[in-house]
Amino acid sequence: MAIDANRTDLTVGVIGTGAMGRGIVQVAAAGGMKVLMMDSRPGAAQEARDFIEKMLTRAAEKGGMSKDDAAAAVQRISIVASLSEFKPCHVVIEAIVENLEAKRQLFGELEDIVTPDCILATNTSSLSVTTIAAKLKTPRRFAGFHFFNPVPLMRLVEVIDGLQTGNWVSEALMVIGRRMTREPVRLTDAPGFLVNQVGRGFTLEAAHLVSEGVATFVDVDRVLRDVGGFRMGPFELMELTGLDVTQPASELIYNQFFQEPRYRPNLIMRSRYEAGVLGRKTKRGFYEYDAEMKPIVPAEPAAPAARPESVWVSPAESQGYATLVQLLKKIGARLEIAAKPSAKALILVTPVGDDATSCAVEQGLDPKRTIAVDTLFPMAKRRTLMGTPVTDRAWRDAAHGLLASDGVPVTVCRDSPGFIAQRIVAMIVNIGCSIAQSRTAQPADIDQAVTLGLNYPNGPFKFGDVLGAERVYKVLSAMYRIYGDPRYRPNIWLTRRAKLGVSLLTPEP
Repeated sequence: MAIDANRTDLTVGVIGTGAMGRGIVQVAAAGGMKVLMMDSRPGAAQEARDFIEKMLTRAAEKGGMSKDDAAAAVQRISIVASLSEFKPCHVVIEAIVENLEAKRQLFGELEDIVTPDCILATNTSSLSVTTIAAKLKTPRRFAGFHFFNPVPLMRLVEVIDGLQTGNWVSEALMVIGRRMTREPVRLTDAPGFLVNQVGRGFTLEAAHLVSEGVATFVDVDRVLRDVGGFRMGPFELMELTGLDVTQPASELIYNQFFQEPRYRPNLIMRSRYEAGVLGRKTKRGFYEYDAEMKPIVPAEPAAPAARPESVWVSPAESQGYATLVQLLKKIGARLEIAAKPSAKALILVTPVGDDATSCAVEQGLDPKRTIAVDTLFPMAKRRTLMGTPVTDRAWRDAAHGLLASDGVPVTVCRDSPGFIAQRIVAMIVNIGCSIAQSRTAQPADIDQAVTLGLNYPNGPFKFGDVLGAERVYKVLSAMYRIYGDPRYRPNIWLTRRAKLGVSLLTPEP
């Protein structure tokens, strides 16, 4: 039993015409398919159709499509008043409220209406596809078809195989996704699917980091933008999406994975969610907003005027040593090259994963003069420093002043294994490797989905290969050792490839 997903008269039904539903309708109609749309709220479907017509007209005005194509797409959209009118559909996509029982009831009614070869698909972002389909009489024709908001701009669509999904169903949805001009990625059912799992590494680790007092919301966002290359910092992103979306999804993924530590939520997010401090939609979140809804962000702190008399760099991390020495020569620092620092030297270490305290103690250095510098990431746009709990403020200021002397801003955080960027990116890589190890999706598909669905500069595997698998493994191992928290244990996919010295994209036979 299968449908011809390339047929010219393919009819798609969409139930629910909110932001997601109307976006799906728009890309389906623009892709040449006839679309039937319905919403339980009176007038909502017509409002959505009017909005879609406006969006398609605007696309034609901007040259994204011809006026004739835009008009034809609008004509392919019809509003229906009851489920019985979905009988001619070849696929019906649900985009209603994220409620398991509501979805189950809807699909239970639909399967008695549509033809036996009609595909039933859910756009759920966090509920199990297998669980939704469990009570259906025909679960083999049911799958996940998860789009991202705003649908016309976000090119990714996840095609999710439930436990009982027939292969023909997912193959047809891959074709339909391409006809909608999306980039489909196929995966097996898992909590949070693919993109939402990886996204927890970005947001949750940032929240854990702030809750430990390592840095502020602003510091983390600045470092992830300038050092990590992300378009938005994690707190900026949560301000945009809203904690009423992010927090429930985080808790659902955590509980569906039977409290897997990698996905452990954080009280910083929970308390704001419970207080209704959700982000831009409530005009207050991790940031305050002015009358024009611009975030109120503290000014970049001025660099101290202090400079050290001389600088000694630890050679313990050879790559970090070479990188930092090159920079220090460029900015005119007076370098000491002796085996040990003099009593007047600022001591700089370049840990990968370790904190400044561990470096000072294990290398026999004076912790009052020791400052750690993150050299794992490029230092062209921002530099990150941290001292030990006993580092003298004068030495910290001297390090800050020196490393900002060429105009590049410096963020000073408190002592932490992995600094800021190392911690967050390592968690993204580790979760990506966990998804590959569980065979939820292929490594290349995971990278593609993350770059398309989250707009990250790299997918988890590309990030790992750019930084070096063995160095990412070292960051995670150090955090696991220092914190003793299984949240940071390196995944076996990453561990094996780091030890073998091969790319994280290396498949298994």
